[in-house]
Parts: sequence; structure tokens; C-alpha cells
Amino acid sequence: MQTVLTLETLLSLILSVVFGLIVGIEREHNHRPAGLHTHMLVSLGACVFTIVSMSFETTPTQIASGIVAGIGFIGAGTIWAERDRVQGITTAASLWSTAAIGLTVGIGDYLLATTVTVLVLIILGSKYFFTKVGFERHQIESK
Repeated sequence: MQTVLTLETLLSLILSVVFGLIVGIEREHNHRPAGLHTHMLVSLGACVFTIVSMSFETTPTQIASGIVAGIGFIGAGTIWAERDRVQGITTAASLWSTAAIGLTVGIGDYLLATTVTVLVLIILGSKYFFTKVGFERHQIESK
């Protein structure tokens, strides 16, 4: 069996962890159920599965679909209902996006992975912008 650990593979693994870290810091800062470590591990795991699928000439689409389905289970664990509120949906979506980032790094498209990471941060940070301009959820629903 041939090893798949090359310099490019090592850089991909590190980059996927860094991108997961960036998203995880935002979630951790806001005390969400899945934070720093979870996002880093999701991105890394997706990257490893992608690299392995490409290295052993399996069909990358099969691995990608498995990653998407598997992340659904992890994401579902972050969602819970409390009285009339459902919480954790954004965190579940950020985990799903982080898996996509890891998958993208795994195929070697670093520019796309960087762009997606920045967009995820903008989306997660937009809550603060909309809160400051008065578009809080309860204000919209009460009108």
C-alpha cells in the first residue's frame, strides 16, 4: 500500500484545520453547541476522506455524498427545541459548510475553500450587522 502523505497533502490537511478553526472561533465566541474543536475536526475529516478517495481512485462523488450524509447526523445533534424556539440550526449549517470547505481543500481548490471560508464568516457575522440596524428576528415577527 502506498502512502498518500506528500507535502501537498500535508498542506491540505493543515489548511483544512485552519479554515475549520476560523469558522469555529466565531461559533465558540458566541457560545454555540459546536465550537472550535468540532469545526476543525469536521473540516479535517472531510479533507482526509476526499484525499483518500482521490488517492485510491475511488469515486470522489461517492465519498462526497457520504460526507454530506454523515454531517447531517452531527448537525442534527446540535439542534434542539426548547418551548417555542428551535436552536442550533445555524451551527448545524456552519458544520455542513465547514465539511464542504474541508472537501474543497481535499480536492486542492484552495482559492474556492478560502472564498467559502470568508463567505461563511460574513454570513455568521451578518447577525450583528442586522441587529445593529434593527432587523432582529423578534422585531420582524411582531410587525
